[in-house]
Amino acid sequence: MRALLLFIFLLGAGATAYLTHGTHWQLPPHLNPWAPLVIEEPPNWLTRHKLRRLDDDPQACLLTLEQARMRAEPLPDREAAPGCPLRNVVLVRETRVQVGTPFTLSCRAAVSLALWEEHVMVPEAERLLGTSVRQIDHFGSFACRNVYGREGGRLSQHASADALDIAGFRLQDGRRITVSGHWRSEGAEGSERPEAQFLRAVHRGACQFFDGVFGPEYNQAHADHLHLDRGPFTLCR
Repeated sequence: MRALLLFIFLLGAGATAYLTHGTHWQLPPHLNPWAPLVIEEPPNWLTRHKLRRLDDDPQACLLTLEQARMRAEPLPDREAAPGCPLRNVVLVRETRVQVGTPFTLSCRAAVSLALWEEHVMVPEAERLLGTSVRQIDHFGSFACRNVYGREGGRLSQHASADALDIAGFRLQDGRRITVSGHWRSEGAEGSERPEAQFLRAVHRGACQFFDGVFGPEYNQAHADHLHLDRGPFTLCR
């Protein structure tokens, strides 16, 4: 609704400019709710709206993903396991960094991952650590199971490959940062170490592009990783 109101306002401004000055005026793409999502474009309050549009448009999602510095191959729709059909998924072999073992991820989650790397992970590594990320260490994405592996309850976002668990990062200067080892690390006089600041920054920044973002502050089950998902619920903990 906010996007529609802004569009109406800007459309009126354009009409006014044309009538008063006789010139054509176009809505800037980053302010146009119907313009395609551009991964390298600085995010704004329309970014999430544009991400949502990709949920029901597999072709548009794959076209958007082609912009990303990511080596990903579309996979055919299939029943990967009983009760866990995979739709519009890709096999991610590499993002703008190495990922170790390739993983299957829904296209919409892969677009969110590309946005997060571009606008959060890369700049925060330079700002807080003075270097760049060489590799993401992960615990995987697709797993046909319920939440927390319980026998009953709803399916996890991992069951549709809509989630990725990130365990840590390997840096160009040789350092390795893990969620389990650095989330609460302190330096001199009790100050928070840069590694911990980085982990909290990338966790917080993921909330711009993912729906469910869980870390060690959420519960013990997430003490050693950051869970990033595109799901039906919005929660950043």
